[in-house]
Amino acid sequence: MSKGTTKRMVIMLSVAALVFGGIYGFQQFRNKMIKQSIGSQANPPQAISTTVAQFETWQPTVEAVGTLRAEMGATLAAEVNGLVTAIRFDSGKMAQAGQVLVELNAAPLMAQLAQLQASAALAKQNYERDVAQLKIQAVSQALVDTDAANLKSALAQVAAQQALIAQKTIRAPFAGQLGIRQVDLGQYVAPGTAIVSLQKLDPINLDFTVPQGQVDLVRVGAKVNVASNAKPNQTYVGYINAVESQIDTATRNLKVRVKLANPHGELLPGMFATARVGDGAAQQYITLPNMTIAYNPYGSTVFVVKSAGKGADGKDKLTVEQRFVTTGMTRGDQVAVTTGLKAGEIVVTAGQLKLHNGSPVFVNNSIPAANNPNPTVQDQ
Repeated sequence: MSKGTTKRMVIMLSVAALVFGGIYGFQQFRNKMIKQSIGSQANPPQAISTTVAQFETWQPTVEAVGTLRAEMGATLAAEVNGLVTAIRFDSGKMAQAGQVLVELNAAPLMAQLAQLQASAALAKQNYERDVAQLKIQAVSQALVDTDAANLKSALAQVAAQQALIAQKTIRAPFAGQLGIRQVDLGQYVAPGTAIVSLQKLDPINLDFTVPQGQVDLVRVGAKVNVASNAKPNQTYVGYINAVESQIDTATRNLKVRVKLANPHGELLPGMFATARVGDGAAQQYITLPNMTIAYNPYGSTVFVVKSAGKGADGKDKLTVEQRFVTTGMTRGDQVAVTTGLKAGEIVVTAGQLKLHNGSPVFVNNSIPAANNPNPTVQDQ
């Protein structure tokens, strides 16, 4: 091979190497740019809103919805069957204890009573006569004993008949307000037929439950403020009268009863009312809007904003850290945090669903989180 041919081959190989080297370098640069672009698109900063965890003063309170119950209440019913012969009350009126309300037909029983009373009177005469005869040894002691037994039996039959007759009269067992009459004159009623409702309205009781975590805030004698939408501008003051001796294993709640004065009968059994119990000294708790907490079966969590240093533009880069917390009492839009946070830490209030540990974020607090301890319904 001549020197010229060899030279040309060397030049061609050099040119090919330069071409392939350039193509390879371009491919490497292109791949790098694609990876950077994909990486920046896969984890872009997420928009969040935040609040600062800080201490606030809490007055320990319990607020619960309960049901009003009469101090004493019953639906009066017929104990035996019979025909209604007299109605001695008006619907909605007050009744005194022992007042006759309804009478059923007792004529057959009265006739039987007269017969039994006559038999009892005869038995008494026989007994008294034989006792006198026994003193002079005219009759035996056995005959006198038989007469005594016959007298007792006759008197017992009279008493039993009188009890049957008493069942034909329905009386008010206690003083209270009557409801609407459920029977009419001449109606035949069977045992258990409802006659009328009777309720003692003053005082009246309010029953409600509290979770076991707030049991220490309720005690007998504690003052309770009660409100009902039946009287929206009025608050009733009562006192805890009784506390259930055990916690319901199904709900883990404790039943509480409050006694309220109700002299005008404004509160009625069956109404619902809101009870607010406040007791103990004020305490300081780290407080957050309720919407900042993610409640999960494995625990409650929040996202805390952290600084990740300065970016290329000189601004702080922000990331988030997921943290477990323990929550306490709630009031309105707020919840108390007992462990897991320090005062002054910045907590995410909105945008949590897009976040995980280390997610880059930027803050947009144009819409503040609801954080009112006593929110009210706003008219639209």
